[in-house]
Amino acid sequence: MTTDERLSTTIRPYRPDDAAALLAAVRASLPTLSLWLPWATDDYDLARAETWIAHCIAARDADSEHHFGVFDTNGGALLGSVGLNHRIPAYRSAHMGYWVTDAMRGRGIAVDAARQAARFGFDALGLQRIALLVQPQNHASARVATKLGAVCEGVARNAIVVAGRAQDAMVFSLIPTDLDESSR
Repeated sequence: MTTDERLSTTIRPYRPDDAAALLAAVRASLPTLSLWLPWATDDYDLARAETWIAHCIAARDADSEHHFGVFDTNGGALLGSVGLNHRIPAYRSAHMGYWVTDAMRGRGIAVDAARQAARFGFDALGLQRIALLVQPQNHASARVATKLGAVCEGVARNAIVVAGRAQDAMVFSLIPTDLDESSR
């Protein structure tokens, strides 16, 4: 398969039996994930994958966060993750994060998964705004946000903490009409 071939993907909530696949996906992509995600470290193990999935299930049950595995609809392989977190029900808003395994990058998977998660957020959760905070050096994530139809509103100083240090982040926003327009 070449990198320009598209896969058919679907997102679904994590289940306890996804832990081994999550571990394998994270371990296979540590060189890239560790640049942007503070939890992606050399000591990431099955226990941490199981703990994360338990957190995802509890957060979904509490309707506070919604995290999904990104799966190949043909073979069922775990290709990455996407989630809606930092929900503020009174403002009908949330943040979105995503990642895709190194082997699957460049195939539109992150955009497709983010679109599915955003659609869930707008339709099922009634969100009116989804924010995507991206480190300015993370060009791949910024491209995903742009292809999704999100609008870059600027750079927020000290907006995120990575490796214990405050860092700036590009703030993208997605509203329902942005998503509708990007699907055309």
